[in-house]
Amino acid sequence: MARDGGTGRRSLVWLQSGGCGGCSISLLNAEMPDLMTALEIAGIELLWHPSLSEATGAEFLDLCARIVSGEQALDILCIEGAVVRGPHGTGRFHILSGTDLPMMEHIRRLAERAGTVVAAGSCAAFGGISAGGGNPIEATGLAFDGEEAGGFLGEGFRSRSGMPVVNIAGCPVHPAWVIETLMQISAGSLTPPELDSLGRPRSTAGMLVHHGCPRNEFYEFKASAGKLSDMGCLMENLGCKGTQASADCNTRAWNGGGSCISGGYPCIACTEPGFEEPGHPFVETPKFAGIPVGLPIDMPKAWFVALSSLSKAATPNRLKQNAHSDHIKLLPARRSRGSKP
Repeated sequence: MARDGGTGRRSLVWLQSGGCGGCSISLLNAEMPDLMTALEIAGIELLWHPSLSEATGAEFLDLCARIVSGEQALDILCIEGAVVRGPHGTGRFHILSGTDLPMMEHIRRLAERAGTVVAAGSCAAFGGISAGGGNPIEATGLAFDGEEAGGFLGEGFRSRSGMPVVNIAGCPVHPAWVIETLMQISAGSLTPPELDSLGRPRSTAGMLVHHGCPRNEFYEFKASAGKLSDMGCLMENLGCKGTQASADCNTRAWNGGGSCISGGYPCIACTEPGFEEPGHPFVETPKFAGIPVGLPIDMPKAWFVALSSLSKAATPNRLKQNAHSDHIKLLPARRSRGSKP
């Protein structure tokens, strides 16, 4: 990827399409480093962001025209929000202000010129919340429509650098995921083999939310919470999908503070396609014959049943009591050096 001839830095344009803007809000809360410091370190020049740029609408449209003509290099194009194709594939539900063209046409033209195209957030990656509720606006991701490859740009899309669309999924996206990915792109270290089957960087999507979960001890003994204020495992009764969702939320704290689970709410697998319509309330675990339908990845049902029975039989009283409480009732017992194991 060639550096911009005028500044010697990578050029970045960030556009917001069909979405709430939550990924930008999350990104602007980045810490250690903050967004602008991170871009400086990565050698990236931010040409446009709707919340950060001082340029007027006319100046933005001129920038787009110069990119499309080849006068201005575009190394990284970040799209936030789903591509709106309605009604009937015309895209006219979402016209870019100051033009008579649908936003999807501007995205297409810029994507053809971009060194790397990045989908920031699950709406841009898979359609996300914007595609929910029967999808009357015909929203889709850039390279995926839900789990199906294709999306707006098509399954065979490759940017000028030969990369498929890089999907940084999440609702909203973790600010550190965006910064890390942009740094990898700028350094030239992000290649197709570094992406998983859904186009997500393995550096952020190569582990499960379950890894590092603060409630893992409760999970191991199947000491489950009965309501949201309880301290126990949220999987069995309260819909937690941390054992099924690819992300490092519990090992990379959000803004130094924690994760959804550490805040008392179950993981809803917001990094996965289709999370927006699970077919049941987010805080309920659907079951069949008493067995959770959504089992941990790679675990056969028979194994889960056997493990669950053994674990519950061995659950320490401390965990049984703490699991159904909103605070620690019993502390771990201290074993003296002279006592037998």
